[in-house]
Parts: sequence; structure tokens; C-alpha cells
Amino acid sequence: MSDEYDSDAMSIFQRIRLKVIGPPRDIRDPHIFHKIALIPFFAWVGLGADGLSSSAYGPEEAFRTLGSHIWMAVFLGLTTAFTVIVIAYTYTKIIERFPQGGGGYIVATKMLGKRAGVVSGSALIVDYILTITVSIVSSSDAIFSYLPLAWQPWKIWVSALLIGLMVLLNIRGVKESITVLAPIFMVFIATHVILLGYGLASRAGAAQEIVRNIGIGYKSDLSSIGMLGMALIFLRAYSLGGGTYTGIEAVSNGMQIMREPKVRNGKKTMAYLAASLAITAGGLLVVYLLTSVAPEEGRTLNATLADALYGGFGGPGRILAFVTIFSEGALLLVASQAGFIDAPRVMANMAVDSWLPRRFADFSSRLTMRNGIVMIGVFAVVMLVYTKGSISALVVMYSINVFLTFSLSEFGMVKHFIQNRRTEKIPLRSILAQALGFVLSALILCLTIFEKFTEGGWLTLLITGLLIFLCMAIKRHYLRVGTALKKLDALLAAVESETAKKRARKLDPREPTAIQLVSGYNGLGVHTFLQICTAFPGHYKNFIFASAGIVDQELFKDGESVPQLLTDVDAALQRYIRLARRYGYAAEARAAVGTSVVDTAAELCRGLSKEYPNSTVFSGNLVFSRERLVHRILHNETAFAVQRRLQWEGITNVVMPIRVR
Repeated sequence: MSDEYDSDAMSIFQRIRLKVIGPPRDIRDPHIFHKIALIPFFAWVGLGADGLSSSAYGPEEAFRTLGSHIWMAVFLGLTTAFTVIVIAYTYTKIIERFPQGGGGYIVATKMLGKRAGVVSGSALIVDYILTITVSIVSSSDAIFSYLPLAWQPWKIWVSALLIGLMVLLNIRGVKESITVLAPIFMVFIATHVILLGYGLASRAGAAQEIVRNIGIGYKSDLSSIGMLGMALIFLRAYSLGGGTYTGIEAVSNGMQIMREPKVRNGKKTMAYLAASLAITAGGLLVVYLLTSVAPEEGRTLNATLADALYGGFGGPGRILAFVTIFSEGALLLVASQAGFIDAPRVMANMAVDSWLPRRFADFSSRLTMRNGIVMIGVFAVVMLVYTKGSISALVVMYSINVFLTFSLSEFGMVKHFIQNRRTEKIPLRSILAQALGFVLSALILCLTIFEKFTEGGWLTLLITGLLIFLCMAIKRHYLRVGTALKKLDALLAAVESETAKKRARKLDPREPTAIQLVSGYNGLGVHTFLQICTAFPGHYKNFIFASAGIVDQELFKDGESVPQLLTDVDAALQRYIRLARRYGYAAEARAAVGTSVVDTAAELCRGLSKEYPNSTVFSGNLVFSRERLVHRILHNETAFAVQRRLQWEGITNVVMPIRVR
């Protein structure tokens, strides 16, 4: 454990941080992945809550859109349930194909190419920011439905506070946050089973009258607006209720946190989600029709429905209605969890591929992607303030990107199935189901953009487009830097072949020692080594090569990568040792594994400086001809961060400049 946590001299801020966030996890624990991975039930809570909670606003938006044509609600409910099942089924195929997760970004990248991948990834990031904002705002709407209208201005402040609370919970860890929120999830399930069950049972006697009213409504609309008019109204309500289907993709995106066997548990979680969402969303649309509920100012339609159903039971009925809607609001809070789980993972996958700053692939000491979690939380608050907490505006912005990623994923799978049907013996029903999922997703996407372009749709497309442009600019920068570093890598063969082998010294801890921080055996490390030899000729007798093996999103997928990481780090260090000995130096190597390169490297150097008291720590740092803020953002500047840590402790540290043109 780092000295930062076991020191008696911790500051008050550090002690508070330790209590709130929790102590660091031991990355070398062979059971660590099992400890933080989720079984299907908890995955249903953490990932499925996003989809299930959409029943709080998706069916309502669709029902409101029907206007006076509410006789269509039964058919809309059946179509909604059918769509949920189709999309969920197609995503089980994605789970089978990509058991390590990544969802839309990975599917689009692998099946359609890198450009489609960055479009899907950018859309997902914006989508998950809006997931958080929509869920929190809907949660506040549900809670404030039972508070005086005069309190409405406080809703935005409460929403912002809830976003901050979720940021803290998720920095502690996914499993910890889900354990806290699981009871809320179960209360929602219980109260809504009662709501739908009683709603259907209490109106069963009026079934004939309802059927007759549907027939009357059909004949009336047929004579007044015709079949085409009815179809357009139905499609509009169907598309604008698209928020109902948001969150279905969360399971495939978050497969990294699923316990083994991943595929079976992922498919089981998807089945839980599909069944619960189809029954709840479809059932609500039917019960809205049966009870003839009408919207009220400052209240959700579900709150009005609960009061209408339980109003005749007096005090107990009012309590049950309040608990039902309060659990709905609380579940929406749980639903924001999907954004905090999946958005940082999508960002980490994109960072590994150099579309985003690589620091987004880093884990915190709690094995959470803290950088991504904090950034997502900040932008969720920005969207909250910009829309003034309007759920209608947020749902439109939210739905567009959801169905953009749905469409890309479905199309990618259809393309793959058709191309590999014979070699992989893919059943025709799987291809047809995937194609149907693509058609439904693309239809809802196009209709939503057409209907709501001027009401917030344009802003979603603009933000997503700007993020795509930013990702491409970042990628170009990393490619240019990579090209420059390859020139340094060309030194490796020349140095190893031209260096005459000298007799190496024996290691003496009392002699002047150069401790060089390295990251893999590459031109950057060799160039730094040669600079030290040139700048201090004959001074240093020993070389100690220190390397911090960092476990990030790319490595931490199945709990088996840490031993392999140590093996790779050791192999690289042995090459440095051989190189130094060819130059006549005594050489040794040390390695450590962690989640923060600065913390791990600083702690490693701290121990080495005690073992070799006459030592200097060296590291190389990329230097650009025109240093800009973007370079500091895109490159971690680890050398300077470690230097600041060591200087405070009185350890001599020199940063060698490595020029990049």
C-alpha cells in the first residue's frame, strides 16, 4: 500500500478522501477481478436500471403524443414491448460476439471501420452524459410531484447535488455503489408490480367497454384523417417514445464488470432487463388508457395514475402512491449509474485507440476510471443547467444518439452475418432478427430527428459532431508523435549492433548510481540512457532501471493480465541491463505494478534512493518545438509529476529532454 495511506502524517484532506473514496485495492490480488465483478442480479441493478427506469418518461411521452387518439395506446403498448424484445435479442448476439464489452464503439470499429467506430463512440459518450442528466432530472420530477409547486425552482439544485453524490459513489467503486442502491431497485419492482397488477385487475370489468371505445376511435379517425393519417400519428408517438428503449445497450457496453462466465451472465442480465422493461413500459401504456389519465401541471403521468388508482383507499392509498412514485424517482437515480459505469469505459476504449487523451484509460487506486467519471459528471451538470431541467428537451437530445449507436451496431452485425453466414453457419432467423432491429432503430432515429430537429435535436448532432472532430484531431496528433518516436526506435538496432562490448562492473551501492525510469524497451528509453552517458561521462558507475507496470482499461479485463504485464516489464528491463553492461556499467532492474504511473514510479524511486544513497533519478520527457496547452493535456508529463514528488522528499531528480519535431 502507498505511503500516502499508511502514513500517520496524513493531512485532514487525505483522511477525508480516504473515508469517502475508500482505501486503494491491491492490483496484485489474484482474486481482485472476482471481488469487483458483478453477478447477473447486481448487473441488472447497475446496468438494467437505466433501461427499466425509462418507463418513467418514455411511455408518458408516447402517450402524450397520441393526444386525442388514445385508443391507439393498446397497440402502442404491444409494439413497444415487441421492440424491446427485438432490440434486446439482437444485443445478446453482440454479447456473444464481443464478450469483453465495449458495446457500440467496439462493434462499429470492428464491423464497419475506425471512422464508424469514432462516430459511435462519440455518440455514446454524449448519450451517457444525457443518460445521467435525464435520469437525475426525471428522479427530481418524480419526487417534486408530491411537493408544493412553490418548491419547483429548487429542482435544478437538487438535481446537481444528486449528480455530485453519484460521482462520489462511483469513484468508490461500481460494486459498492450498486450494493447501496439495490434496495431502491427492489422497492421499485415491488411497487410497480402492484401498480400494474391492480390497474389491470381493477379495470378488467370494463374490458368490453374499452374494446368498444377502441372500435369507435378507429372508425372516427378512419373517416376523418384516413389510414395514412392514423399511421403517421402512430409512428410519431412510437418514435417520440423512443426514450423507452434507451439503456438496453448498457449491458453489452459494460460486459467488463460481468462475472465469469461473462457471456452466460450477460445474456441472463439482458433477459432480466428485456422482460422487466417490456412488461412495465407496455403495461403502463395500457393502464393509461384503462384509467383515462390526463397530464397535470408539475406532476408526472405516473404520479397522476397512482393517485387515480389508490385514491379510494384514503390514507393508506396515498402512502402507497407516494412510495410508488418515490421509488420511481429513486430508481431513476440508480439508472444514472449506467452512465457512470459505461461512459468511462467507452472513453477508456477510445483512449487506448488514441481517439481521446490516454489518461482516460487509467484506473484510480479503487480500480475505477476516476478521470472519466468526474468529466462525465461535470458535463451532466452543464447539460442540466443549459436545458433548465426540461425533461422533454433532454429526452429528445438523448434519444437521437441512442438510436444512432443502435443503428450502427445493428448494421455492423447484419453486415458481418451476411458476409460470414456460410463459414460460421449463422441461422437465417438471426440475420432477419438483426435486420429487423436495424430497421426499427433507423426508423426511430430518422423520425426523431425529423420531428425534433428544431427542438434540441440540432444541438445533439452539433455536440456529437464537434466531439468527433476533436477525436480525429487528437488521433492525428498521436499519429504524428508516434511517427517521430519511430525515428528514435530506429536507434535500437544501431546501438545494439555498433556498441562494443565492455567488461561490466560489479554493483556497489556506495558508488554514484543513475536510477532511470523507463517504460518498455524503446527508442525513448535508449535515447535517455545515451544522454545520461554523454552528459555525465564516467561519473555514474551503476545503472538501476526502474519500470512502473500500469494496469489500465486495456489490460484489466479478466484478472489474468497482471502476471503477463510483469513478465513483459521484466523482459524489457533485461534488455536495458544488457545494454548498460555492454557500455561497461554495473546494472540492475526493479519493477512495480500499479494503477497510477506517478504514484507507482515515485514509490519505486523512493525505495531505490534509500538502497542507493548516492543516486540520482533520471527520466525522459517529450519536448515539442512549440509547447502548447494541448500537449500537456494529451501527454501525461509523468517525468515532471514524479520529479515534483521526489523533490519534496529531497531526492535528486533530472528530467532529460527528448525533442519531438
